[in-house]
Amino acid sequence: MKIYLYGMICGSNSFRLGSFPVPDEYTEIQQSARFIGGETGTCATVLSSLGAKVKIDGTHIGRNTASLAREHFRGTSVDISSLTFDDSFEGLEDYILITGDIRTPFGSFGHFFSEAYESGRKHWNEPKSSDIEWCDAAAIDECLREDSVRAAEMCIAAGIPYVTIDCKYDSFIHRHAAVTVISGEALAMHYGSCEREKMLPLYMENSSGLTIITNGGNEFFYGRKGQEIKRFMPFRVNVVSTLGAGDTFKAGCTYALAAGMADEELVKFASACAGVAVSRYPSQLCPPKLEEVTDLAESRR
Repeated sequence: MKIYLYGMICGSNSFRLGSFPVPDEYTEIQQSARFIGGETGTCATVLSSLGAKVKIDGTHIGRNTASLAREHFRGTSVDISSLTFDDSFEGLEDYILITGDIRTPFGSFGHFFSEAYESGRKHWNEPKSSDIEWCDAAAIDECLREDSVRAAEMCIAAGIPYVTIDCKYDSFIHRHAAVTVISGEALAMHYGSCEREKMLPLYMENSSGLTIITNGGNEFFYGRKGQEIKRFMPFRVNVVSTLGAGDTFKAGCTYALAAGMADEELVKFASACAGVAVSRYPSQLCPPKLEEVTDLAESRR
């Protein structure tokens, strides 16, 4: 299968700690890793590991992450030819502290976007219709704003189904998505303390596609317009790190969409992808393989 991804690609620096930092106290680093992350970067890594051909575009790759990006995707089925390698800026990187199922990311993404709109110079590409017409299915991060919407419009024009994440229920990109995945963090950011059970009907009503509202390792909800809300309990695994779990879930949804899976099968497959990912650290350097995901999914009949 051929999959197009558009959105956030950045360098990630992660630190797995024995205990979460306490002010003025020493904390031991158990493991650390540097790799290409971001919603699109991680999704591309997972989809390649599952056996898909992948083409990615989105944020520019700066001088500090250029060699990392080339090396990370070397020997994979990820086509990075549409990316822009831009030596005029350092490049986006984030930093993540991890202890078990807790992770805290920090970076300069707010500055990255505010500077782009204040100066008028965006360090990301506009989507290309030729890339979208090449694929069987797509996944679009909504973070690149009007350019993300443009990618969605191109998918609609080309008849390409797409997955998106963490958008508002009345957004264009959600309205036309084949699958929308919403995290608890995104709900809180967009709507404050609204409960998942109350927000899901709004999402379902505003799209003909499938909406999934995740809940970490807890039971989550999904459904379609005109149908009853359904529930799914994630697979129980030994959690080593939750870093990349959401992006891996998105990758699983995209693979399942391209494979033509029904809703229940899609949700099960995506959850199994995330289950394999959280059982290791860092999953971006040892992403789930198709047989691992299939074995975990089939463990629940």
